[in-house]
Amino acid sequence: MSYTAPSPPRTGSRGLALAVLSAAMLMTILDGSIVTVAMPAIQRDLGFSPAGLSWTVNAYLIAFGGLLLLAGRLGDLVGRKVMFLAGNAVFTAASLLAGFATGPGMLIFARFVQGVGSAMASAVVLGILVTLFTDARERAKAIGVFSFTGAAGASIGQVLGGVLTDALSWHWIFFINLPIGLATIALAIRALPDERGAGLAAGADALGAVLVTGGLMLGIYTVVKIEEYGWLAGRTLGLGAVSLALLAAFFVRQARARTPLMPLRILRSRNVSGANVVQMLTLSAMFAFQIIVALYMQKVLGYGALPTGLAMLPAAVSIGGVSLFVSARLNTRFGERAVLLAGLLLLMGAMGWLTRVPVHADYVTDLLPVMLLIAGGGLVLPALTSLGMSGARADDAGLASGLFNTTQQIGMALGVAVLTTLAASRTDELLAAGSGEAAALTGGYRLAFTIAAALLVAAFAVTLVVLRQPRAPQAR
Repeated sequence: MSYTAPSPPRTGSRGLALAVLSAAMLMTILDGSIVTVAMPAIQRDLGFSPAGLSWTVNAYLIAFGGLLLLAGRLGDLVGRKVMFLAGNAVFTAASLLAGFATGPGMLIFARFVQGVGSAMASAVVLGILVTLFTDARERAKAIGVFSFTGAAGASIGQVLGGVLTDALSWHWIFFINLPIGLATIALAIRALPDERGAGLAAGADALGAVLVTGGLMLGIYTVVKIEEYGWLAGRTLGLGAVSLALLAAFFVRQARARTPLMPLRILRSRNVSGANVVQMLTLSAMFAFQIIVALYMQKVLGYGALPTGLAMLPAAVSIGGVSLFVSARLNTRFGERAVLLAGLLLLMGAMGWLTRVPVHADYVTDLLPVMLLIAGGGLVLPALTSLGMSGARADDAGLASGLFNTTQQIGMALGVAVLTTLAASRTDELLAAGSGEAAALTGGYRLAFTIAAALLVAAFAVTLVVLRQPRAPQAR
């Protein structure tokens, strides 16, 4: 069976389709941030141990990050609409199970299944989007709206999680997904274009699926446990080596398989491979920034949870505003590559500013400029998404989308693991040398921000050397 292009969407349905895709991603992002706020209440009610509580997050991350690539390719084979609908159904059902959880095991299992559903739906979203919006201007606007949901989702999740947990109970952070999920499924059936995938026979590589899923899941598990076991622990090195061996075997398999799960031709596109590298470097820096700057404000400056959230709100507003109202126009006028470079320069400025944060900081002069420079993320994310999907063929769009989301998750996990570990080590060194606690913490955070800035410099260099501006379609 060969790939059949999506049927043309009905008049006026593309806007609804974009709303459906954005709502699904918003639900996924909300789920990631909303749970962290409710974790103390979950631990108290279900009797989690401190180590066990982390699995309410880790179980989701391992399933989500480990299955994105496989889900993206399966979307190309069975149909991206089918995969999107199935993923949302699995996620919604798992949310209901999580809300009714009566013990740690039940909740961890439900969170793992939620990750499976999220991977199935999220992996094909960009693939659907780029086939719906083929005009350069329309695609730029659609990606800007889509990127806005990412910036808004994290902030909304933290606030909504606190409100639902305090006003009702932690169970409602999962129950809230039911009406959203059911509405998304109902609207997606009507709004998303019908298509027929290439068929499982075009890429039914069972061994490849086992290798890549096992390698990614084991790799993400290794990364999230680094803080507990350390970088040089035998457990970390051993599991990391096995993960790399599985992934290496997967690539060897794909080069030889008659019907590969991931045709390696997709990596020959400079924009696909380069954008994934740039994304991994950029998100390693930026996701770690969100975690570490919050720790700095609470542990050094003495901010509470609510003041910290409010202090970081300008960053979310600036990223969301730029991605929604500015990025599409700039991408159309100057090209995604130029806009990406400009956005990276702004982010480099933000991280550079943070390398000098003092122990006694003034928010207006020491932190607010950073929150405004972070608006560069609103330029980077849409431009990077456009470049990363520009080299994908129509029958590979789901795979390209899954690959893009996979490197996103790996970058975020690696960034937090590396930068927080190095910051903690530097803090311990300064404490041993006689520094006060606040000064030692600040020294550790400065090191993390310095490394984040270096990662962004590397992303800038890769953009300059590897990425190319796609040929612009003729204006209509």
